[in-house]
Amino acid sequence: MRLFDCHNHIQDERLSDNLAGILARAQNAGVVKMGVKGCCEADWPRVIRIMQTCPGIYPSFGIHPWEIGGRSAEWLACLEALLLTYPQAGVGEIGIDHAVESRNHAEQEAVFIAQLELARRLDRPVSIHCRQAWGRLIELLDAFGELPCGMLIHCFGGSAETATELVKRGGYISFSGSITRPNNRKAGPAICAVPKDRILIETDAPDILPFDAEGALNEPANLRWVLKKAAELSGLGELELAELTFRNAERFFGKGLPVSE
Repeated sequence: MRLFDCHNHIQDERLSDNLAGILARAQNAGVVKMGVKGCCEADWPRVIRIMQTCPGIYPSFGIHPWEIGGRSAEWLACLEALLLTYPQAGVGEIGIDHAVESRNHAEQEAVFIAQLELARRLDRPVSIHCRQAWGRLIELLDAFGELPCGMLIHCFGGSAETATELVKRGGYISFSGSITRPNNRKAGPAICAVPKDRILIETDAPDILPFDAEGALNEPANLRWVLKKAAELSGLGELELAELTFRNAERFFGKGLPVSE
């Protein structure tokens, strides 16, 4: 069985002291490819170092909605230069978050749209964060128009109807350890609403530890718990779903790159 953790932050400083062990455990668990997402200017260099030293890394760079207050005046030019330097990189993690206290809606949306424009101009896939703002996200996407390389909606927590609408707009829907929580009533209908060629799985490590997993911090090896629950909810076998999500992730991230046989 081979697995693709399509969204994590293994560059996070909370994992830096044990990164070698984390990568070894991931390999032992069958997680042979990962989408590693930079969230701010300070952690973009750490993503680069991991990408340059570890095989199977698909990098993305962006300004997360939680990080917009700390961005520099040159952030957009720096992001563009980074993407031009690394043509295999996507744009992300970016998005909107209405759960953030004292948020500035206009600023959040301006930073989000600027990064969508960059992704469209450079022909890159986009990884999107959204909390408590599904309707507004769809409005913004409709006003923006097409994203040629598509978008990944990470850690999806919306309804089946929302998943369907995002798929219509070119979205891949990624499910995380949140689906393992016993009180998660939306996960089953949402997974069943996503076409087989658009479903993905992720850990969002070091956060969103699956319900039955051990430890204080999440890591890519725990993707097996997400796979197990997603297979249960979708009615697919674990082996089938593992290969399906692996291929989907390669297709999403790997434009212009070799795809595994």
